[in-house]
Formats: sequence, C-alpha cells, structure tokens
Amino acid sequence: MGRTPSFDAPVVVTAARDLFWDRGFEAASLADLERVTGLNRSSLYHAFGSKRGLFDAAVADYLETVIRPRLRPLLAESAGRAALLAYYGDLSLAVASLPDDSPRRGCLLVNCAAGLAGHDDPARKVVDDYRAELTAALRNALAGAAAEIAPGTDAGAAVLDERARTLAALSMSVMLLARVNRDESLALLATAADQVRSWHP
Repeated sequence: MGRTPSFDAPVVVTAARDLFWDRGFEAASLADLERVTGLNRSSLYHAFGSKRGLFDAAVADYLETVIRPRLRPLLAESAGRAALLAYYGDLSLAVASLPDDSPRRGCLLVNCAAGLAGHDDPARKVVDDYRAELTAALRNALAGAAAEIAPGTDAGAAVLDERARTLAALSMSVMLLARVNRDESLALLATAADQVRSWHP
C-alpha cells in the first residue's frame, strides 16, 4: 500500500507553476523547485514522477485556473464586442498592475514557447493548442460582435478567421512583451481594442 502524500498538492503545483512561469522549464532547477515547494527531491519525484511531470501539472493548473477562466466569457453564446473589449481591458489591468519582479508577468505558455517548446513536441503541442483555443474563443466573440453590428449579415468565415488570428497574434505578443516592455505591451492591448472597435462585418 502506498503512502498518502503529506503535502497539499495544489499548493505545491502553484508554487512550481510560478517558478516555471518566471524562469521557464530549463532554468528552474531542482534545488529551486525544492525551495519553493518545500518538498525534497525524493518527494517531488514520488508525487510527480519527474521535473517534467511537475511542469505538466503546473501547465494543466495554469490552463484551468488562469487561461480558461479568462477565455470563458469569449466562448459564451452571447459573447460579442463587449466581451472582447472586457477581455483586452482585463489583460491591460493585469499587465499594468503586476510589479516588475512578479513571477506572473506575461504568459507561462508563451514564455515556454521560446525555450522548451522549441525542441519538445509535447510542449509545442500544448502551446499550439493554447493558440488554437485562444483563436477559437476570439473568433466566437467576433462572430457575436458582427451579429450585433449588422444582424442578419454574414461577416464571412474567412474575414472572421483572419481577424481572430490577428487578435490571437497580438494577444500572444502582448504576453511576451509584458516581461520586457510593459508600456509597449499596454500599447498593443490598446491597439487590439481599437481594432475590435473599428471592425465592421
């Protein structure tokens, strides 16, 4: 019979998530993970199988607690222009309010894309799945916005796809820049909101 873990797994995963978010997978050492989680190497390996197993748990947690709650309003049946503008407003608030030394600047997945995902197929798939999920959520809200502006008018699938890809690319760029240049990141968020306001079906 296996031992019951004597630690709070969600707390451990959150601590590891913040370290990976700040430093990336490769730069987060086992010693760093031991320090932030309060667990020794043996306990981490017993609970998660490997450093990668802990990273995968951290990414799953990030998707469920950070990304999907943020995308949920864009996926609502009633989503439209207001949901898009609220999404960009919420991102602006998040970027503007985090101190420069916060481990939560930017996006864990975008930060991972430049390192681990460049040479790791499972990580690449997670990042690309996130991009697709973000694009689909934006497209849903864009379709709702088009219906609000001109009911009964078809904006056209190609136009909606192009706009959703454009907004997704801006959103991912914003999260990368949030770690480097907060002002430019905020300017890009304003540009995305301006695009939403200017587009017509």
